Amino acid sequence: MVKAYQRYTPRTTFGVITSGNSNIIYDASGKYVVSPALEDVAIWDPKKGELVGKWHDNDNKAEVTCIARSIDQDSYAVGYANGSIRIWSMKSSEALITFNGHRSAVTALAFDKSGSRLISGAKDTDLIVWDVEGEVGLYRLRGHKDQITSVRFMSRPSMVNGERPTDGYVLSTSKDTLIKLWDLSTQHCMETLVAHRNEVWDCDVNADETMLVSGGGDTDIKVWKVDAAVLRTGLAVGEEAKNVGEEQEAGVHSGIGKAITFYGSIPRQSKERVLTLKFHPSQEFLGCQASDKSIELFRIRTIEEIKKKMSRRKKRQREKQQALLKKGDVEGAATEEPVDETIQATDEITPWHVIRSGAKFRSFDFAPVKDVEKSGHTQLVVSLNNNTVEVWTILHPDAAKKEEVADEPNRAYTLELAGHRSDIRAVALSSDDELLCSASNNSLKIWNIKTTSCIRTMECGYALCCAFLPGNRHVIVGTKAGHLELFDLGSSSMVESIDGHGGAIWTLQIRPDRRGLVTGGADKDVKFWDFDMVEEQMGQTVKKRLSLVHMRTLKMSDDVLCVRYSPDQKLVAVSLLDATVKVFYHDTLKFFLSLYGHKLPVLSMDISSDSNMLVTCSADKNVKIWGLDFGDCHKSMFAHQESVMAYWDGDKFENILKLEGHHGEVWALAVGTYGNIVVSASHDRSLRIWQKTEEQVFLEEEREQELDDMYEATLTASFEKTGMVDHGEGNVGAPSTGNGDELAAAGKQTMDTLKAGERVMEALELADQEINAWREYNAGVARGQRGLSKPQRSPLLISMRQTPEQHVWYALERVRPSELDEALLVLPFAAVTSLLNWLDVFVQREHNISLICRVLFFLIKSHHNQIVANRIMRPMLDSVRRNLRVGLQKQKDIVGFNVAALNYIRREHEANNTSNFFDEEAVRKDEEKKQESEKKRKFMKM
Repeated sequence: MVKAYQRYTPRTTFGVITSGNSNIIYDASGKYVVSPALEDVAIWDPKKGELVGKWHDNDNKAEVTCIARSIDQDSYAVGYANGSIRIWSMKSSEALITFNGHRSAVTALAFDKSGSRLISGAKDTDLIVWDVEGEVGLYRLRGHKDQITSVRFMSRPSMVNGERPTDGYVLSTSKDTLIKLWDLSTQHCMETLVAHRNEVWDCDVNADETMLVSGGGDTDIKVWKVDAAVLRTGLAVGEEAKNVGEEQEAGVHSGIGKAITFYGSIPRQSKERVLTLKFHPSQEFLGCQASDKSIELFRIRTIEEIKKKMSRRKKRQREKQQALLKKGDVEGAATEEPVDETIQATDEITPWHVIRSGAKFRSFDFAPVKDVEKSGHTQLVVSLNNNTVEVWTILHPDAAKKEEVADEPNRAYTLELAGHRSDIRAVALSSDDELLCSASNNSLKIWNIKTTSCIRTMECGYALCCAFLPGNRHVIVGTKAGHLELFDLGSSSMVESIDGHGGAIWTLQIRPDRRGLVTGGADKDVKFWDFDMVEEQMGQTVKKRLSLVHMRTLKMSDDVLCVRYSPDQKLVAVSLLDATVKVFYHDTLKFFLSLYGHKLPVLSMDISSDSNMLVTCSADKNVKIWGLDFGDCHKSMFAHQESVMAYWDGDKFENILKLEGHHGEVWALAVGTYGNIVVSASHDRSLRIWQKTEEQVFLEEEREQELDDMYEATLTASFEKTGMVDHGEGNVGAPSTGNGDELAAAGKQTMDTLKAGERVMEALELADQEINAWREYNAGVARGQRGLSKPQRSPLLISMRQTPEQHVWYALERVRPSELDEALLVLPFAAVTSLLNWLDVFVQREHNISLICRVLFFLIKSHHNQIVANRIMRPMLDSVRRNLRVGLQKQKDIVGFNVAALNYIRREHEANNTSNFFDEEAVRKDEEKKQESEKKRKFMKM
């Protein structure tokens, strides 16, 4: 009989406030903070310190690497380490769209001003422009030679006054030291700026798009001026170029100039590389964050302030010349250089404040408040590398002058209670599995397992091991300094600190009789302790409290790494630094067995419930099972290759499950009393609960699933395309062969696209078989053949209650818009021919015309050569063209009618709901001015 096991599945993840591989941003209202939390996105209320939401996708295990906010105030683009991008809704907390195009981690995201387009950059050096409304990738831009670090949309100024500018350019920076300006109308690189000596890490453009700032490993910030006239023309051709030439002759713009020119450099205080550059929404401030513990803020002066500064500078120079003349130094006064009246970058951008913190900053974002004078202060949120989020406020200079107070930065809120500052080194569960204890350097936290909320936080030493004492009211912690720290959960305080060992305490365990515990440390000692109640003077009263009494010491030959009791309390197993395990009798402490075979020290071990077997897990990645009767090794298994947890069968010595989810080394593990839950702690500072379910696991199925996953991974890698150009042959969907192509396809083959293409192919085959069978039957009936039986319908079509036409259309509609192009590339040419025939039917039935057009145009572009060479398809294509024109004309009429109706409703609304309000005082003053001016004119005429 095949043995079945129960599956462990992820239940929840907590303990992460912000992860360090992505940026942090405000939401559109400025009330909440959108923070990366490993593979999830957490929504925090910094004022209350509460987690108000979490964006989680069960299909995703990759870490969040980039977040961007759209202009519509509800959509947020989130990039992941596997190259995927998801558009999340703030209202519903659901992933609306999933894009797959990059082959490595997404590092930069930006929406255009309308929120309808998104551009992404990744470590694979590519830029991809996505249509958010159409849910499709438009094209891929290539040119950078290293990771993309930032992207920004820029508007093309309108040539006709009064028209709205359109987003016609993209600015990108990369670690290849280059800044590139891309023209989206021609889809090519328009300018390349070589300004930095090393990697360019970020850039930003101000709101009116006249200034660009960029930063890298240099000790200053580069400032650039943007020429709107060059952006307006671009590389114009034809009539457009003629009109532009006339404007240039008229003096609007002469010659083919650079769109971006160097303006100057702004010195920084920090010597580390720049990580984030951002203009404030009000355009009054500029923030620069380096890869250290500081954020520098700069003020951007207005023209009036710059003129005042210039006048003060001239005044000081005149005073200096007059002082020299009084002294009789005529030559010195004459040689004094005049003040340079040209405005420099340092005149416009001046240092304002420096924000410093106790840990390194990861990213920051300004609050989306444009009118800072009205609010009176500037607010920004920062994420730190130690799993902390801080909100800082700075008084506006005008408000500080009015209130006569210093406008120094002030830390308003801090999010730190919901996670550890450093790696979690030890976890323990209470006996009833309701409380969880986690310990790290200087921090001990108690969590509620059901709500995953932190209910106690206490300061401790550098914790290496911990355990709940009987009764679940106390926690014992062993530290790196050799102290045993006893904590009372009721009072949230340390009751006692005992100098237990002369070195780090690596291990401790509660005795099976629950009357004491055993500890082992780096001082080569194993110490046995008993619980005792001691009296303590508390003011005028005497109270009893729990304490530890040292009973016995077992001297070892090397550092003690792990100590375990057998459940019957007869034996004590001790693992040493010399890679051996020694077994002693508990009552007499006499030596019993020595277990050797590991190449590296044993870090953890456990004894079976019947006290007959010992399992050891070593740093050599092996797990060994020993018999405690003779000390023989029953089985040795090479268990681990990476930092993942595995669950093994001790009878058959086979791997049952791999619990994958952590993004770093797993430091600690705790199993519930009845084995229903497992809690793991990792280097990524997360705590994960794994729940035992009723779902059965069969080993053969698990191994088959692992092989399928390996096959799918290699299959999608082999299907990856390298580009999309036609090379003059019309094969737009064909892979690119040249290395210098700037334009390529946006999509990427994934298992989802392959399966979608296979579903469409299967639907076409089934529908064609059904139609051909009926066609043959009808032809036989027409010829007068007797004894013909009607073709039997497909069981699938009968169960779905669909006709062949409905079945094909249903298969097409089920394909996600973002995966449609890649799914159609899976189809062989025979299936393409069949699909074109069905498209003709769909056009006549007036199905979704936009979907039909998209499928039709893509198929014709991708298979242009084969279609042109096949004359048999011409009548069918003529029919498609004729029917499609009729369908499109109907759609055009409907759209025109709806637009006219909406314009009529708008005019009616404006006519009925618009009123003019006049200020009587202002009207009276205007009339008086008018009368005075008339009198003056009459007087002049006389």
